[in-house]
Amino acid sequence: MADLESIAQKFGEILDAEVSTEDGMGAVEKERDLDVTVQGRPFKSELSMEIHFEALEEDGTALNHAEIVLLPEEIPDFTRALGKNDLTITALHNHWLFAEPSIKYLHVQSVEKPEDFARKLADSIKVLKV
Repeated sequence: MADLESIAQKFGEILDAEVSTEDGMGAVEKERDLDVTVQGRPFKSELSMEIHFEALEEDGTALNHAEIVLLPEEIPDFTRALGKNDLTITALHNHWLFAEPSIKYLHVQSVEKPEDFARKLADSIKVLKV
């Protein structure tokens, strides 16, 4: 059986972030340093990338998924980068109607080894500003 802790460690190293494990899931949260306001007030509470893997199989594959906060101008380059890395976009939406700029949240997923997903996502993230 695949070793959750060692896979999680590699996952975090590839994404250059601290990883946590719980209930058979690995999770990374990477903060983005974006200048956003909601109703004119500084907003920092939901500006992170949340990246997970779970349902780890004996062959080392898992369900991998992430929610990435994006500035509107980052969407074209980031979606192209995800496509080049063969990652599936499952949603693109807003959370906040009164955010400035109008930040979006993109969901991406795959079923593969978490390390492979992390490498593909890390490569895609290079096109983001911060």
